[in-house]
Amino acid sequence: MTGTGVRAAVEWLASVAPDPEACRWEWERSTRGIALLPAGRRWDVLILPGELGYPTLDVLTRLIDRPGPVLSDFGDARMGFFVPPGTVARWVGTGVRGAGQGTWIVVPHPGRSAVGGVRWLIPPDGSGTLTDATLLELAMHEAAAGSRE
Repeated sequence: MTGTGVRAAVEWLASVAPDPEACRWEWERSTRGIALLPAGRRWDVLILPGELGYPTLDVLTRLIDRPGPVLSDFGDARMGFFVPPGTVARWVGTGVRGAGQGTWIVVPHPGRSAVGGVRWLIPPDGSGTLTDATLLELAMHEAAAGSRE
């Protein structure tokens, strides 16, 4: 991602922080390069187990050019797909956790190499692109069906 794209992504992510300037400062100055941001304002995050998340991401990237941002923890045990706000409140699938209104997530700087904790598999581009929850659900079903073959 170019410098302009990184700046746009930083601004988009930091815009949800109670103090966007403090968020940017934390990203730039901390050795870990992470910030704690509230979910449910511009996005919710659906958290899938890694064994379902990776095949789901493979299906998604075959269906659309660029899904919304996707996070992974370093153990690859979980993946977080950024979806429209309000999705978590309506989600009824089992085995999927959600971060929505009233919750917070750890978010790495979109332009730096991750040091620990979480990393971007697909960083935000600053445009506000999110993964459509219906398309994500369909991709999950296809990924789950493929894992049983």
